[in-house]
Amino acid sequence: MKKYLAVAAAFAIMAACNSNSGNSGNSDSSVNTTDTKSADISSNPDYQKGLQLVAANDCLTCHKIDEKLVGPSYRDVANKYAGSDTALNYLSHRIIHGVGVNDQHDWAEQTNNAIMTPHLAVSEADADQMVKYILLLSNK
Repeated sequence: MKKYLAVAAAFAIMAACNSNSGNSGNSDSSVNTTDTKSADISSNPDYQKGLQLVAANDCLTCHKIDEKLVGPSYRDVANKYAGSDTALNYLSHRIIHGVGVNDQHDWAEQTNNAIMTPHLAVSEADADQMVKYILLLSNK
């Protein structure tokens, strides 16, 4: 029964995420920020490539730079994992494989046990690039 509920929840979230796909033309305005640090890092190749990948995928349906939506803000993620040697591998794995309802993950309280759908079509190299972009957003 739990598996059925988890699968049903995953499909519901995927449907909700895909319903905003028509807004992808506006994604650049959702991703850009005007703070000085972002202006300084915007010429970084990791920032540019990661931003393109985030905008090309459905990431912005659930995440924003400074605003919590379904998932935590990118800045909150970046600040939490700033300086961590394992952040790149851990977060890349989470992008590709998702976070299930019953997974013990460190955002459970903040997201009210929301799941992050798997993105199996995202390559490991692309997931790494998205994480590099996110980590550049740290205030630390």
